[in-house]
Amino acid sequence: MVERIEDLNLPNSVVTRLMKEALPSDVKISSESRVALTRATSVFVLYLTSAATDEAEKKKQKTLTVDHVFAGLMQIEFDSFITPLRKDLENYRKAAKNKKDKKGVKPENGEPMEEGHEDD
Repeated sequence: MVERIEDLNLPNSVVTRLMKEALPSDVKISSESRVALTRATSVFVLYLTSAATDEAEKKKQKTLTVDHVFAGLMQIEFDSFITPLRKDLENYRKAAKNKKDKKGVKPENGEPMEEGHEDD
């Protein structure tokens, strides 16, 4: 984990895009507020990651999972985020599954399998 908050630099373009999406189009974002919000975003990410890591360690698990993140959100009292995030996660999983299904499973030779035939 980072030693100091200054060592964590989230991409300014990503944070700026999120700010622009959240604000009405006629609102301008000053340089100082952009820096402050980027720093606050970094702090939040660190705080949530730390809480989620605590949850994983309680269960003696080394891999951080989405369940640890949700438990971390409860721990830091951001419970109201959980329901919308679960919906977004469900939508993401459906989209990923649909994308995978559209590609089709290809056998090792790289050719699509014909329906009704199985490779033995």
